[in-house]
Amino acid sequence: MRKRWILAAMVLAAAGAGGLFYLSGRPLTVAVIQPETDVPLRLYGLGTVEARVLSRVGFDAGGAIAALSADAGDRVTAGQELAILDPAEQEARVARARAAIAANVAAQARAEAAVDRARAVLDQREVANARLQNLARQDVASVQRAEEAQRDENVARADLAVAGADLAVIRAQGEDAAAALALEEAALARHRLTAPYDALIVSRLGELGTVVKAGDAIFTLIAPDTVWIQAYVDEERAGQLALGQEGVIRLRSQPQADFHGTITRIGLESDRVNEERRVWLTCSDCPATMFLGEQAEVRILTATRERALMVPEMAVSGFDGREGTVWTVADGVLARARLTFGSRDDRGRIEVTGGLPEGAQVVASPPAGAAEGRLARVAGAP
Repeated sequence: MRKRWILAAMVLAAAGAGGLFYLSGRPLTVAVIQPETDVPLRLYGLGTVEARVLSRVGFDAGGAIAALSADAGDRVTAGQELAILDPAEQEARVARARAAIAANVAAQARAEAAVDRARAVLDQREVANARLQNLARQDVASVQRAEEAQRDENVARADLAVAGADLAVIRAQGEDAAAALALEEAALARHRLTAPYDALIVSRLGELGTVVKAGDAIFTLIAPDTVWIQAYVDEERAGQLALGQEGVIRLRSQPQADFHGTITRIGLESDRVNEERRVWLTCSDCPATMFLGEQAEVRILTATRERALMVPEMAVSGFDGREGTVWTVADGVLARARLTFGSRDDRGRIEVTGGLPEGAQVVASPPAGAAEGRLARVAGAP
């Protein structure tokens, strides 16, 4: 009985070894990658809807908001009134500056009259002095009277000079008063907030009666014609980007629709943490109403190949951005090959540019048990 059991065990072991040899030696069925024609090479980017011209506007002065004439969603034109601060205190300052100008005008008129009076007195003194000087030379008038006449003329001339200087001072004070009035009127104008350009109001950040400080934002405005898509592209793929390239845009709120845009700006600085590069696309057929901050996906067309062999990145091992190793099948035998790669697309595939042996095909997804030299047959081959 023991011999029979030993013999049976030997038979089973031989059968198992034979089965294992058969399984390990039978050809594997593998799927291979076929070259494609008219292959579009696209880059994927994720971003948001933004506006190139965005302004947060507020008052240059502080105070309580007295009036609001616009709200979020409104379209406004350049110069249109948006809000007003309580102007009472500043209006009083303007009135005071205007009163100072009125007082200066009166003082200037008085000074001009004084100049005219001093000039008339000087004219009289000059005539009198000339007459007495002539009489003194003829010994008709005394020398003392001639000297007094000369002195009176000199005094009158000095009085005219003083009156002219007073007038000049008052005129300078008038210019100062006018500048002070302009300053107060400018401060009053800053109590009125207007739109700096034709804009769409995104948000209103203040309400009636709110006391604000100078520089506090009251409205957020955008120029509607500057809305674009800001997208982030993997830095490893960003070398294919160029201005003018076209892209397909898909908005989060309208996933069923494709819109079209063009790269108009490429960021000069990459994100050091996420290793991404920013690009901006203007949209040619996006909806009239866009929502800032909405998520958007872009697929940018960088090139089109007439014929290309595109290998999934998952099928490449040891890929360093330029080279990597793949499984190939040639003449029914599996082998490893190191290939060089070029451009990528938005489907996670890389273009083979060199290194593929003559007659070899790249295996799309190596099955379990793949080994160098193992027999393999291509799925679907006759």
